[in-house]
Amino acid sequence: MAAGGEWERDLVEERRMKDEFMARHPESPFVAGRVPFHDLRYFPPDASYRVRATLVRAAIPEEAYLRTNRDGQAVMRYLGQLSFSLAGRSLKLGVYHAGEGVGTSVFVPFRDRTSGDESYGPGRYLTLELNESDEYDLDFNRAFNPYCAYTDDYECGFPPAENDLPVPVRAGEKAWAADRNPRTPSSVVLEQVRKATGRPAGRGAKRSAGKTARRAKASGTKPKSR
Repeated sequence: MAAGGEWERDLVEERRMKDEFMARHPESPFVAGRVPFHDLRYFPPDASYRVRATLVRAAIPEEAYLRTNRDGQAVMRYLGQLSFSLAGRSLKLGVYHAGEGVGTSVFVPFRDRTSGDESYGPGRYLTLELNESDEYDLDFNRAFNPYCAYTDDYECGFPPAENDLPVPVRAGEKAWAADRNPRTPSSVVLEQVRKATGRPAGRGAKRSAGKTARRAKASGTKPKSR
């Protein structure tokens, strides 16, 4: 791990560079979707949310399906669980691989007690690079929002229920805007149904998106058509 001062400087510089990317790069969801940009919002750096974690791999990796904001499914491969301690509690998070094109990068979606209030309600992401030791620096200060937190142009996978942490994680990226912060994954799906049909979704509402399974990148996949 980097020393405290160096770690914080690196974190601040990463956030500055991400703001520049989001504001100007043609692949930014703001630029691509012509969404007015303002700086991303973060919790202050806090080294107590940087912990050691051990990946306990599943005996056989298995296919997993994560619900998306379009009520579809993101196809992932479940690799196992990260075990770690945070706020004096022993916790676990499922780890997923998004398929071809991401190499050894793995995807850790999660929700916590700040979700839907200070942080994006449907959940945030962490990414890690697999290593042979299966020991990791799990830094929640680097937690980030999926692209669907900024615009409806992207389809993003939500954390499964077992990745709901029973503690607040006041680290990493906050909700970008109050009017784009549904409280739960179900809330954002129902909002999509309302926009698509022009009426509120009742209990018996049919799913608004097709059931074709899609592989999701860490920040979200842009649909081929709207």
